[in-house]
Amino acid sequence: MRLSRLAAWCGVAGPALFTVAWVVSSLRQSGHPAAGVQLSGLAADDARDPQIMMAGFVVLGLCSVTFGVALRRVTAPSSAGGWLVVVGGAAAVAAGVFRRDHMLLAGPGFAGESWHNQVHDVVSGVAYGAMLAAPLVLGRRFRDDPDWAVASRPVQVLGLASAVALAVFASRMVEPWNGAVQRAAVTLALTAEVLAAVRMLTLPRVVTGSARGCLEAVDELPGQCQ
Repeated sequence: MRLSRLAAWCGVAGPALFTVAWVVSSLRQSGHPAAGVQLSGLAADDARDPQIMMAGFVVLGLCSVTFGVALRRVTAPSSAGGWLVVVGGAAAVAAGVFRRDHMLLAGPGFAGESWHNQVHDVVSGVAYGAMLAAPLVLGRRFRDDPDWAVASRPVQVLGLASAVALAVFASRMVEPWNGAVQRAAVTLALTAEVLAAVRMLTLPRVVTGSARGCLEAVDELPGQCQ
């Protein structure tokens, strides 16, 4: 299997396994509704089986980094979209390693935040920012490439929908359903990543921009691309 195809499968597997992780972990939090705890809270010190969600964050992050690097090679090395996927993946790994202190944001006995909780808050912000920006940037980049144009509009629409959902989540206007809105926002953004990965898998031949130029030149000037 070519490395590019393996990386594309990572772009599908990471979001899928992350979704399975939060679904299972949500259902295992006794005393809380399935969407009553935010995703970060599912990996907190006092969560039940926090290792499930920790693994979900780390697997998603590693898969996204792998996919983002391949995406840069396939589309354009100078494109910011692939870099945003890489940054978002690295931040997801950090979010899983540096956990929140508590499942809930407030409660009796909460006295300040640990250093790893503070790190978690920072990297979560980075992850959200990259996760929202990546599909918007990629959608614009795809629009100018005949091989990727078919994925441009769906990816951008998913990115915009995720941004709207995340804005609602940040406003807290739908409490106590905020956890469900957060899950929707994240799922929409990850679906955009999956669509890009599926498009990479269905391309007739995956080559980098420079390699594509060489392949096109072979017909006119045989022997010029070594």
